Amino acid sequence: MTQPPAGGDTGTPGDPNPQPPPTGGAPPGSAPTAGPPAYPSDTQPRKRPAVLIVSLVLAAAVLLCGGGGTAAFLALRDSEDGQGAKEPQVAVDGFLKAVYQERDAEKAAAFVCSAARDDEKIATKVAEVQKYVAQYQNPRFRWPTPTVDNQTGDRATVSARVTMTTADEKVAEQALRFTVVRKTGWWVCEVG
Repeated sequence: MTQPPAGGDTGTPGDPNPQPPPTGGAPPGSAPTAGPPAYPSDTQPRKRPAVLIVSLVLAAAVLLCGGGGTAAFLALRDSEDGQGAKEPQVAVDGFLKAVYQERDAEKAAAFVCSAARDDEKIATKVAEVQKYVAQYQNPRFRWPTPTVDNQTGDRATVSARVTMTTADEKVAEQALRFTVVRKTGWWVCEVG
């Protein structure tokens, strides 16, 4: 076998179709080396599908969180049922009457803002008052007109002192403080 001339022609002498020299610096006849596949110079390598999938999932999560938060804000911003009370102390007085005198959880809920309206908690409070009614002799609940302690814009703090008296002259008092907010009217949002 003859060595190819220094010009790099690997074809046989007198061959009309000379072969170009091998690329990559490997001697002729050696096994190709491992490495990334060669891409034609006019195309870009394809992106990995995992990167694309992760990007799509992240974009969807951002859209859902942002869109969901905005939708919740728009849906709840003025979603109070009914008119609400004309004054903060009227809302508190209506709530107290529904819980302590009428013992009606549904009526009490009608005075509570939608953000704080928890039917189970209201029903639990009404059941607690019912328990007092069953435990004591003819208990009566009364309170003076609730007092607005502080009012700034659409928020007010109202206090009331509920007194329970029984037929056998037992007396108990409970001081309550309410946070009341104005949306479509005044609504009780917190009792402390």
